[in-house]
Amino acid sequence: MSVLPELRYPTVAEQVCAARALAAHRPGVCTLRQVGLSRAGRPLHLLSVGRARHAVLVVAGAHANEPTGSCTLLALARRVLEQRELCDGISWHFLLCADPDGASLHVTPAPRSLFDYHLGFFRPAGPEQPEWAPSVLPPDRLPPETRALTGVIDELRPYLQVTLHGTDLGGSWVQLTKDVPGLAEPFAKSAAELHIPVETGASDAAGWPASGPGVHVMPAPEAGPAYPSLPDDARHSTWYHAHRYGGLTAVVEVPMWASDLVDDPAPHPAPAAAIGRVARRLQRDALEVTRVLDAALPRLAGLDGPLLRAARWGLELVPGLADDLMRTPPADGTRAYVGSVDAFARRVPLRAAAMLRRVLRGTDDRAAERLEELVATWSDAFAERFRARWVPLEHQVEHQSRTVVAAALHAREGAS
Repeated sequence: MSVLPELRYPTVAEQVCAARALAAHRPGVCTLRQVGLSRAGRPLHLLSVGRARHAVLVVAGAHANEPTGSCTLLALARRVLEQRELCDGISWHFLLCADPDGASLHVTPAPRSLFDYHLGFFRPAGPEQPEWAPSVLPPDRLPPETRALTGVIDELRPYLQVTLHGTDLGGSWVQLTKDVPGLAEPFAKSAAELHIPVETGASDAAGWPASGPGVHVMPAPEAGPAYPSLPDDARHSTWYHAHRYGGLTAVVEVPMWASDLVDDPAPHPAPAAAIGRVARRLQRDALEVTRVLDAALPRLAGLDGPLLRAARWGLELVPGLADDLMRTPPADGTRAYVGSVDAFARRVPLRAAAMLRRVLRGTDDRAAERLEELVATWSDAFAERFRARWVPLEHQVEHQSRTVVAAALHAREGAS
């Protein structure tokens, strides 16, 4: 668990410098331009390669705590420039970071362990996430990052949007807003070659049909959500904006640390009972963090920063989510699904504790010490339970890149 990553996740400024160098090196093919500003006034940049009408849009940095996409995006841009066949009738467009404000707050560029990763953790509350905001906010309250992203989609009308996501610990999977026939085979082959487990029962895609192991296709609008209490719905996110122009979105997830426990399709002997235990642990862990927060609130009067909002938002999800897990029959009875739900339930209080710890440290509040103990204990338990092993960053990037290219080529066949 203490293996140091071979490469370092770049900052947004480093991303922009690398993109600017690519555009300067190939000015006849590459352009870099600003397409919007964040809430804090940080620029959003789009790197474009080629001018063909059939466009692929690749988005990185939608979630601040999922940094692999920033590396993948630059690697993909170089690959497209080097392999001319990838530009045959296709233009490629790369939104460098959808949430530069969030990226400035997640400060673990080279985590050595899950504990190290969580010490600098940040993930915004749902209404402040560019891709998810449309699912929880009215159109007149959408953040400027969301409007910039949808504006780029309106301009390019991509036949494929790919958004690069990641998980701290688990496996790789793909979520599609429409099926892409033929994608499952190269996805599985790449994962096997790079020793990355495929998350066959991803809780993020609970109840979705699969076109192959780990390749999940979003259900029809009339299908009910697996977790009714959660406020966000992928079918109202920016993922669906490309449908206005006949396109689709692929969400490509890759793990930082791998666990073979999420790649086990065998039936679980008692999935409902196991998930019930997970729900009770979720309630218990969240209550520990809530008690620290409630005791500290009088000392936090007047504070309302993004870290505190995100911690409170996560804790507020717990009662409904735990109730969903206990009352709703499991969407999948496999060991892989139970493992994925277990990991999901560990993340919610752990992330809230990590972000609240940063808030309290900033005010020299002694309660931060208790939260640091929880973050350390829960991070170590998470890693031990799932037998975590670091995935070399170059493997994360290569697998995500291969999957994007395969999705672009197979979706292009379907769009022709």
